[in-house]
Amino acid sequence: MDWYPLKSEQEVQNISENISHSTPCVIFKHSTTCSISAIAKHRVKEYTNSNNNGFKFYYLDLLSFRTVSNYIAEHFNVRHESPQLLVIRNGECIYYESHLAINADELQKKLELKNG
Repeated sequence: MDWYPLKSEQEVQNISENISHSTPCVIFKHSTTCSISAIAKHRVKEYTNSNNNGFKFYYLDLLSFRTVSNYIAEHFNVRHESPQLLVIRNGECIYYESHLAINADELQKKLELKNG
């Protein structure tokens, strides 16, 4: 499965105002220098490689796009953390997790609950 890169606040706004109303979206905020973030990224990739449930997955390199990361925290009213995973549906963050709490099994459970 392809991950869509996030590089602007406008892209986040488009997810919130348009895309997430027809397709639930997952945003993964990744720090490229953090080993915990690398583990979390591997866990999410593990999920995306084995599942395609009609969700769109977005990737944010938060070191390169820190202002976008800050915008996500403010826009969806969540505390900024790294790594961080957010599920966006109908313009709202319906689930978020960070650090080693990010795992494929929990993501699957949350997406199944929110897909119905």
